[in-house]
Amino acid sequence: MTEEEKQKMEEEKKDLEVKSKVEKTVAEKPKETQKVEDKTSEKTKPEVKKKEVKAEAKDKPKETQKTKKKDKKIIVKKDEAVAFGKNLHISKKQGVYICSFVKNKKIDAAITDLEQVIKMKKAVPFKGEIPHRKGKIMSGRYPVKASAIFINILKGLKGNVLVNGMDLDKSKIYFASASWASRPAKSRRRSAKRTNLILKAKEIKMGAKN
Repeated sequence: MTEEEKQKMEEEKKDLEVKSKVEKTVAEKPKETQKVEDKTSEKTKPEVKKKEVKAEAKDKPKETQKTKKKDKKIIVKKDEAVAFGKNLHISKKQGVYICSFVKNKKIDAAITDLEQVIKMKKAVPFKGEIPHRKGKIMSGRYPVKASAIFINILKGLKGNVLVNGMDLDKSKIYFASASWASRPAKSRRRSAKRTNLILKAKEIKMGAKN
């Protein structure tokens, strides 16, 4: 072989190597483009998910509001309301007379009357050798501390009337009772008088006799 033929052979080899390199690069490019596309799709997917989650979150409060409206407690109307007072610092005698003073009255009227007793403008009727008072009653007293305790129990009775779905304007105290409670040991610094109270109210129809 001559030198010219050898040179031609080398040139052809070089051309073949160049062509093979070009073909490899062309074949690798689609893979890279696929990787880039996959990365872009992965980036867009979370954004789509976030939008979907936000849309669901917007829809959820409406559903919860509807459920809350459905879950509202239905008030079952009851026939009577009751209030208790246990181990109160009043004497049984005062409790009995205030119970009779409050009985067959509306709750608000009973509270106003006891407020007048605290101001010493109205007396609670008592029996026995007690000085006469102004007004229609023959004799009475002003049990200030006991009246304040009764007002607190009457306020609790008023709340129970409203909770039970009763009409406050038509409700009256039809039962009021005072009884002995367990007494602590006597001492000079505290009074040993303790009383239990029970007050009951119910709706009274118009024209019904008490």
